[in-house]
Amino acid sequence: MEWRERLTSQTSVCHGRLCVHGTRVMVSVILDNLAAGTRFDDIARDYDVDRNDIQACLYYAAEQARDRVLALIPGIA
Repeated sequence: MEWRERLTSQTSVCHGRLCVHGTRVMVSVILDNLAAGTRFDDIARDYDVDRNDIQACLYYAAEQARDRVLALIPGIA
């Protein structure tokens, strides 16, 4: 799946934050819900997106994690 086909960023929508195409649902909201253990079907229903949109958010997050290196300092959250 190519996440760029389902996610978009426009300066006039959510201050340019990445959103599910055609909605104001930010990718960060979808990812926060997934991290909290919310099921795909519940997210899809609550935010009126489909499972492929949610999967695209995961692909985006995986790409970001793969392409970035964060220096973590032990003992600092």
